[in-house]
Amino acid sequence: MDNNIAPVAPEKAWRLINHGPTALVSARYDGVDNVMAASWVCGLDFKPAKLTVVLDKIARTRQLIEQSGSFVIQIPTVAQVRLTHQLGNTSLFSAPDKLARAGVELFSIDGYDLPFVAGCSAWLACRLIPEPHNQQTHDLFIGEITAAWADTRVFRDGHWHFETADPALRSLHYIAGGQFYATGDSIFLDDVAAD
Repeated sequence: MDNNIAPVAPEKAWRLINHGPTALVSARYDGVDNVMAASWVCGLDFKPAKLTVVLDKIARTRQLIEQSGSFVIQIPTVAQVRLTHQLGNTSLFSAPDKLARAGVELFSIDGYDLPFVAGCSAWLACRLIPEPHNQQTHDLFIGEITAAWADTRVFRDGHWHFETADPALRSLHYIAGGQFYATGDSIFLDDVAAD
């Protein structure tokens, strides 16, 4: 594991996704790994920490999650914008070499049989909480965050530090049509003049 990667306390894990970034969702089952991009990832609860993610029925990653019962949510960086877009627009069903074509490098973390995407700024290992009605009707999946890690160059002491980190480490927000925004400057309420 990279020296810049450190565990994030469970009570702070929700902060890794609270700013609404585009995420990469990865899963593994029976020797098959896949990664897809997802824009609809949201925190759900604090104790235990939970999140939701929308996964369309056509996604191979969804099938791997349903079969394995686990997945990883990771936060890609500006440096990974092309990789992120390609993973969101290519299916493992039609492109068996999808991950290699996108330049995905996977790594492992001791104790977790999950595919983690190298180069991201945060990783949340999740256990699927089965909710068949929500999954079938709304494509909505719930995951309990069992562990989390972040790149200390951009997330430390329970907070993001985008404003002081290398701009290439900022997270992405997908709009549409190949357009992304990068997370920007920090604004503290105490620094803003009252009306």
